[in-house]
Amino acid sequence: MILPSPLERLFNNKIHLDGMVHPDFMGVESALRGQLKNYTGGAAVCVYHHGECVVDLWGGYSDEDNTLWLKNTMAPSFSTTKGVASTLLHIYADRGLIDYDAKVADYWPEFAQNGKQDITVRHVLSHQSGLYHIRQMIDHVDRLMDWSHMITAIENIAPAHKPGMRTGYHGLTYGFIIGEIIQRVSGKKFASLVQSEIAKPLGLDGLYIGTPESELARAAQLMSHKSVMDLIGSSTGNSIERHSARINRLLQKMGFDSDMPSVFEALAPRGISSFNFGSPDSLRAAIPAANGLFTARSLAKMYALLANDGELDGVRLLSSETVKQISTVQKPTGRLSVIPFDMRWRLGYHGVITTRGLLRQGFGHFGFGGSGAWADKNSGLSVALIVNSGGGSPFGDTRTARISGAALACARRRDALNQAC
Repeated sequence: MILPSPLERLFNNKIHLDGMVHPDFMGVESALRGQLKNYTGGAAVCVYHHGECVVDLWGGYSDEDNTLWLKNTMAPSFSTTKGVASTLLHIYADRGLIDYDAKVADYWPEFAQNGKQDITVRHVLSHQSGLYHIRQMIDHVDRLMDWSHMITAIENIAPAHKPGMRTGYHGLTYGFIIGEIIQRVSGKKFASLVQSEIAKPLGLDGLYIGTPESELARAAQLMSHKSVMDLIGSSTGNSIERHSARINRLLQKMGFDSDMPSVFEALAPRGISSFNFGSPDSLRAAIPAANGLFTARSLAKMYALLANDGELDGVRLLSSETVKQISTVQKPTGRLSVIPFDMRWRLGYHGVITTRGLLRQGFGHFGFGGSGAWADKNSGLSVALIVNSGGGSPFGDTRTARISGAALACARRRDALNQAC
């Protein structure tokens, strides 16, 4: 079903929403329409079911001047980026060039300094390497735009704890560690490999981590990304201790084993509250844990390949055995740091929660501000949402969970009808 054009919707004083939706998935269109009513800015959603694109919708506005969100609009998508970076590493693992249980230093010798000699690739992928404490690594958040500086900082730091003894979300360091392993193995720059190894083989129209100048005009403006990051970013010295103690007490009352100081260490390099992940300078840099610029259809198609055992439309990027390995839950060890509950980590992806419940075989990555993408072999689904406005972590912003729940309900209904026929 093709929706009315943007001009027709504007003339009728309705929400700007354009694109395509299969009649079986009208529930996703309704869910997106509801979100566009309640949030400023815009969004795009894409859904694949059993390898078929059944939803490709976009709507709202790409900036504060109410510029219409277009088919080719991309949005900065924060930690959703980690899923793309992880997929790139798995392509090299599938070729036998990276071993998940090998030491990182086998590929990157300088990494072994200061007690990191036993950290494995699996430790990094499952957030168990103890290298999340970016606040101790760099003096200002702007260092994120300098790959060489970040690599040297990681080489020089000691882990916060013995690898494998805790699970602690590597909010900003993850991408540099994964990315440098890939660069050492391939001898090529990370940003170019995203294009040559994923985007071009799959014919994707918008999948960048380190965006070329020619594509920056397609970027939606980030709007209203406030809340917890402002609290974290503005906290220094005794203020961190006060915030940590207060939030620790709250989390403990809720039954969580909280290690709140690690949240600030992992997510609050100095200056973070004023750092613009959507600026041209930051988008041109490659920050593989946090600054991907994507269309929803590119994310959904990449995850559709993962939901289909590594192959889609005659293009195979991963073997079915590798997909099985990367989608297997990694057992958490010790106390949980940074995020005080079990994320059901796979190798570079976390579990998927929807408004229709937990997908036990689903895996993907959501991001600060509301974006997210995932795959699930059991339902044959892949779902992606990108947005340019919102206010909080994936735990406080439920838009991806609601879109995912709508897609799951539609898919289950469709499969049931097909089985009955």
